[in-house]
This record gives sequence, structure tokens and C-alpha cells, in this order.
Amino acid sequence: MAIDNFIPEVWADRLKVHLDKSLVYGMIVNRDYQSELISYGDTVNINQVENLTIGDYTKNGAISAPETLVGNQTQLVIDTAKYFNFEIDDIDQAQTKPKVMDAAMQRAAYGLGDEKDQYIAALYTGVAAANIVGLGNDTTPVVPVATDIYNYFTQAGMLLTEANVPTVGRWAVIPAWMYKMLQDSGEFTADTSMGDGVKVNGMIGRVAGFDVLVSNNVPNTTGTKYKIMFGTKEAISFADQINSVEAYSPEASFSDAAKGLDVYGGVLVHDNGIAVMTANKA
Repeated sequence: MAIDNFIPEVWADRLKVHLDKSLVYGMIVNRDYQSELISYGDTVNINQVENLTIGDYTKNGAISAPETLVGNQTQLVIDTAKYFNFEIDDIDQAQTKPKVMDAAMQRAAYGLGDEKDQYIAALYTGVAAANIVGLGNDTTPVVPVATDIYNYFTQAGMLLTEANVPTVGRWAVIPAWMYKMLQDSGEFTADTSMGDGVKVNGMIGRVAGFDVLVSNNVPNTTGTKYKIMFGTKEAISFADQINSVEAYSPEASFSDAAKGLDVYGGVLVHDNGIAVMTANKA
């Protein structure tokens, strides 16, 4: 395959599609600032105005002087850069090279997607202290069983509601062993409208108002202290950009090569927008 036949723009589009399919945590974040961040080191300042004083008005009376706005500022920084770089030797038959190239690009996409998944999963550390109450911690992780797992979901839901988090669009990301526990839970099948469907076909459903996603990237420490996040898309902002996908011919070999650069960053904008359970597998 001549190097002239390799079209970088086409491969860049295909790479993006593969990345979207491989991400789980990428589905629970917002990308509100995606268009503003395009290069490594780019920063956007996210401002949130604090509550204003609401006063009583009396007819013909005077009102107080205008209040100075006070706000909290959070920075979203593109602070991570990952790349791939591979080659296909010209000794390979020309008719098989496109298939090999496509497979290699898929593996590159999966690898980059897995790195971003783990990056987003690690953003749980900024959770507000009030949003782990009753859900365990590193010192005393909870050990859920089938008969009480549903209670931890309702506890997380209560904490988010008390933090004024909207009930619409809530999600939870759990490990496979916890999903199995939910499937085996009598309370789960009895108390949720989708319970029977999940029991029968194994599809991810809704539990206590949460859309449930299963991931092998749930953070844990040597198989314990799994960090199960519950939240809303407004809580975490994330931005990524495939800066470059290039085809080239290495000088020291007879081969076609491809390399790509992916940059990204994320931040927990609302520390009370997520709740975190620390759980050990029973």
C-alpha cells in the first residue's frame, strides 16, 4: 500500500468512532468546554456565581446597595497526552495490509480509550465529605450483600437529593461483581420496574433512579476498596482532542507507519454532584 493512499483525515474519523465505543466513564461526563480546549496545556476557567441575598421590598421604600458578586472558580486543564506509534513492514502482502492497518487502529483506539476511562474514574477523589456518609471509606469500607445492596443505592440517592442534585439523568458505575449482586437481589427485582428484564436478559437497567453502567475500570486497591461513583453529568467536565494522526515512512526500514496524539483533561466541577461508595467484595 503506497503511503500516498493513506488518508489521515479518514483514519482520524475512524479512530474517534472506536474511542466512543470503548468508553464507559466517558458517557457520564459533560463536554461543555470541548470546543474551547484543543491543545496540551490549554486551560479554561469555569466560574460559578454564589447565592445572592434576597431581600423584602416595601412599596416606596429604598433597596440596599448592589451586592458584589462572589464566585468559585474551577480550572479545566488539558494536562494529559497519550500517543500510539506502529509500523507495518512492506514485506506483508499489499492486499492484507489494509486489514492489518484497520485492526491496529482499532487496538490503538481501544488503548487510548481505556486510558481516558481510567483517568475519568480517578476524579472521584474530590467528592464532598457529606456525600460519602453511610457509604464506607478507606478505613471502613462497606461489604454489601444481595440483601442490602439496594439500600446503598437509596442512600446515595438521598445524599445527592440533599445536595440539590437533579433526579433526572443520574448514573452509577459499578464493577461486574456488584452487578451480579444486583441481579441476585430479591429487593432489586421487586422494587424496580426494570428488575425482571435485567434478571432475564442481563442488560444494564435502572436501580433506585440510577442508570447503571458496568466497568472493569472501577478504581480499587488490590481488589478491595472499590470506588463506586453515583452522580450526574453536570458533576464532571471532560475535554479531549485527537491532535494528530499521521502516516509516514520510517527511514531505517521498508514499512508504512502511523502515529497519533490524543490530549485530554477533566475536572470534578461540583464536589457534591457525585456520591462515592467504598466497598469490598464479599
